[in-house]
Amino acid sequence: MWESGVRSQESGVRSQTQLSSFFWDFTLQNKVLRNYGKFQMSIATVAAPRVGLHVAIIMDGNGRWAISHARDRREGHRAGADNVRRIVEAAPGLCIRALTLYAFSRDNWARPEPEVKNLMALLREFLDTERERCVRDGVRIQVIGSRQRLDYALLRSIASAETATAKGQQLDLRIAIDYSSRDAILAAAKRMGGARLRPSRIQTRPTHCTANGNPTTIPNVDLLIRTGGEQRLSDFLLWECAYAELYFTPVLWPDFSARDLKCAIDEFNHRERRFGKVGAGARVEKDYWLR
Repeated sequence: MWESGVRSQESGVRSQTQLSSFFWDFTLQNKVLRNYGKFQMSIATVAAPRVGLHVAIIMDGNGRWAISHARDRREGHRAGADNVRRIVEAAPGLCIRALTLYAFSRDNWARPEPEVKNLMALLREFLDTERERCVRDGVRIQVIGSRQRLDYALLRSIASAETATAKGQQLDLRIAIDYSSRDAILAAAKRMGGARLRPSRIQTRPTHCTANGNPTTIPNVDLLIRTGGEQRLSDFLLWECAYAELYFTPVLWPDFSARDLKCAIDEFNHRERRFGKVGAGARVEKDYWLR
C-alpha cells in the first residue's frame, strides 16, 4: 500500500513535470516564432532590395588617380571613361533601372583648354564605341545638359547614340554634359512663367529634352553617389535629389568597382526612407517604369 502510494505520487509529479515542460516548450516555441516573424518583417522592410532604382554618380577623382599613379591627367580621364563601361554592365544586376552620370559640368569649361578638348574627345569616343554594345544589352542612352557650346562632331555622336538605343529597356543611361542644375531649374521656371501654368499642373519630376528634341520624363533620384572623398553636390540634379540618399566614398572613380557599387546599394537598402512621414517606407514611381 505504502509503495503503491509512493509510486502514485511519483507518477503524478512526473505528469505535472511533463505537462509543465510541454506548456513551457509550447510557449517558448510561440515566442521564438513571433520573434522570428518580427525579424523577417524587419528584414523585409529594412534590408530587402529595392527594384527600379535611379542612381546618380558624381564621377570624381580621375586627376588624383593619375597623380597617384605618376601619370598624365589625360590617362586619368581615360581610365575613368573605361570604368564607365564596367559600372554600366553591373548596374542592371543591382536593381538599377536608371543611371545618371555627371560627365562634364558647366563650370568645367573653366579648366585648361587642352583638358577640355581631351574630355570632349573622350565623350565622343565613348558614345561612338559603346553604341552597338548598348543596343545589344538593351541600354538606352540619353544626354542631358546644354547643347550650345558642344561642337558638331559631338552633337552628331549624341544624336546617333540616342537614336540607335531608343528602344533599350534594361537600363536608362543618362550622361550629363555641360550640365548645370541651377540652369535647368531656371529654364523650367521660365517655361512655366511663359505658359502661366496653374500650380496643380506643375510636375515635381523634371522633363529633359534629348538631342533630337524629344522630351523624356524621369523618376527622382533614389541614391546619389560621389566618389573621390569630396562631400558636395556640385550643381548636380539638385531638384531630383530632394529626397535622395547620399553616399560618399573615398574611392577614386577609376578604382570604383562593381563591388563598390554593390556596397553603396546595400547601404541604401538598409536605410529607411520616410519622405517627411513616419515610417512611410520607400515610394516607387511605378508609372515611369511601366512603359
